[in-house]
Amino acid sequence: MQIRDYSLPPGWFPHAAAEISGFLSDFSSKSSQMSGSRAVIAPHAGWYYSGNLAAKAVSRLQPDAETIIVLGGHLGAGAPPLLAMEDAARTPFGHIPIDKVLRDKIKKALSGAEDRYRDNTIEVLLPMVHYFFPKANIIWLRLPEEIESFNSGKIISGIVSELNKKVNVIASTDLTHYGANYGFSPKGAGREALKWVCDVNDKNFIEAVEAADENEVLRRAQKDKAACSAGAVLGAMGFAEDVSAGNARLIEYATSADKDKSSMPDSFVGYAAMAWQ
Repeated sequence: MQIRDYSLPPGWFPHAAAEISGFLSDFSSKSSQMSGSRAVIAPHAGWYYSGNLAAKAVSRLQPDAETIIVLGGHLGAGAPPLLAMEDAARTPFGHIPIDKVLRDKIKKALSGAEDRYRDNTIEVLLPMVHYFFPKANIIWLRLPEEIESFNSGKIISGIVSELNKKVNVIASTDLTHYGANYGFSPKGAGREALKWVCDVNDKNFIEAVEAADENEVLRRAQKDKAACSAGAVLGAMGFAEDVSAGNARLIEYATSADKDKSSMPDSFVGYAAMAWQ
């Protein structure tokens, strides 16, 4: 059996099952009251920064899913969709199986390639998926930042329907990466820059998702640099539209700057948890 192992160090997520269970137990107790979504958007920074938001999104998914498709990104336009071709992925809870039948059909339909690279967009969410859905399989799929990824979501929905599977989708993205660390500072620095990111740049992207406007989502990601993995979001939008999953709604928004109350960081990142309902 081929296993996809960790590539991220413990600073991204705890590598001890007990620590993860402790972190997520509160969300687990509330998930039965909040669940029901076929698709969500979750951030993929280290859990210290965005773990709470990611858990609030993942715990909203329908609890009876047989397979969870985790859509990642960090792929530019023109790149092929990338899939994990192993039999399973390792998490602190053991091995989470990859749905090879569904994976192979998706790979063929999307002309995908094997994901041989290290990338946080999917790996950082897998321990949460394994905790909330211990009996489910997964698909590891990264989609490029282009409108074709919206169509890919619809194609995936068609394959899921043919196989008569209960499938949920997670789109993994962070929002605006602002400051010197990221080479993007159109509004200078300080509190006014943070306010612009929260109230304008990230808000515009979130509202485009809520409006189900895939072209505006892509434009905001490319023109405004408002998302790092828009391909994942577009894929979830296409899937959600095709399965009539309802409308995307914001669960919660935050930034990494929220973690430092005593000073204003030079660089920061926006995060959103969203669910179709």
